[in-house]
Amino acid sequence: MRILHTSDWHLGRKFAEYDLTESFIRWGDFLVDLARSEKVDAVLVAGDVYDRSVPGVQMIELFEDILSRLLCTAQVVITSGNHDSATRLGFGAQFLREGLYLQTDSRRSGQPLRLCDKAGNLGAIVYGIPYLDPDVERIRLAPDGVPLARSHFAVLTQACNLIQEDILRSTDIPARVPRIAMAHAFVNGSEKSDSELDLSIGGVDSVPAQIFRLGKQSSSPLNYVALGHLHGPQKVGAHTAPLIRYSGSPIPFSFSEENHQKSTVLLDFNDSQPVHTELIPHNFFRKLKTIRANVAQLCNSPEFTQHEQKYVRIELTDLERPRDLVATLRRRFPYLVSVLQLKQLSPNAQYTTQMLKHQPLDVINQFFAESGGRDLNSAELALIQEIWEETEKIGTQE
Repeated sequence: MRILHTSDWHLGRKFAEYDLTESFIRWGDFLVDLARSEKVDAVLVAGDVYDRSVPGVQMIELFEDILSRLLCTAQVVITSGNHDSATRLGFGAQFLREGLYLQTDSRRSGQPLRLCDKAGNLGAIVYGIPYLDPDVERIRLAPDGVPLARSHFAVLTQACNLIQEDILRSTDIPARVPRIAMAHAFVNGSEKSDSELDLSIGGVDSVPAQIFRLGKQSSSPLNYVALGHLHGPQKVGAHTAPLIRYSGSPIPFSFSEENHQKSTVLLDFNDSQPVHTELIPHNFFRKLKTIRANVAQLCNSPEFTQHEQKYVRIELTDLERPRDLVATLRRRFPYLVSVLQLKQLSPNAQYTTQMLKHQPLDVINQFFAESGGRDLNSAELALIQEIWEETEKIGTQE
């Protein structure tokens, strides 16, 4: 049984103000080609297909196109994440075509999905756990009507209990068939990125990896846990069973992911064990680069030519911030994201700033010129002058 583990597509997200549609399209092409070339039996998407609960039409159409092509090659299992709307993503799940499974209802976490290999034989059992919001799921998952504790640990433990109950009931499953759980959560010992939403409830945002061992058993009946939520590909937990992995996001969404090697997890199962785990790298997105230099170097040094078409974050070493800085840098780095001045202003510049404080309109004009890359025109200056005068009148009246 060959399976691809992915997550956190975040279709519709931007990188700062830059559109990522082209990267999303290339991701879809890459995934479909990989599924075909590797002859995979199933593709898992562990949450956050979309970046918003109400995605744009273009992203819905793109997702539909990717799915239709994937389903010509493999079965697809999708769970909802903390960015998706579980209700919208899961609408009509019971009417879907064979081979496509949407698991967005926490109460069905223990319902096994029986996936077949290319020969039509039972190849794997998959349990899909959608993202569990403790405030909602502590009531929905309460086994005896008494709300669970308000924590990620409590609700995910109960979802795992549902899986364990099904495994105990399913005595007809051959030992050779691997059991896989999908979940969208932050597991202890994992490395965060800046582009993930905080899941903190009551000050705690994570769960222990041991939760997937299912109860107090010495060994886990699960063979693999396909995680979503964190954007860096990584293995989790020191114990050997089950194998727990984050696939990571297919493209970077913040500079904390600058050094990530984005990849997709390819799993081969044999006799109920993942005998081969391979990370398939991909680099179809615009790269990220943090550059530390002064303005003269940034504008003239050939050292930075190789970074001109990347998303660039600049750490400026100049003592003073030149006029029209952003506009100047964008002429060389069109995908400039941010500029941070590392050093304090010189005493002369500080003095100048203090003097400008006595001329508020000059300060406002300078701000707009530096942030917008141009001086304000006469109409804009007149409007600001009018607003300032009205503000002064209000202040005098008070």
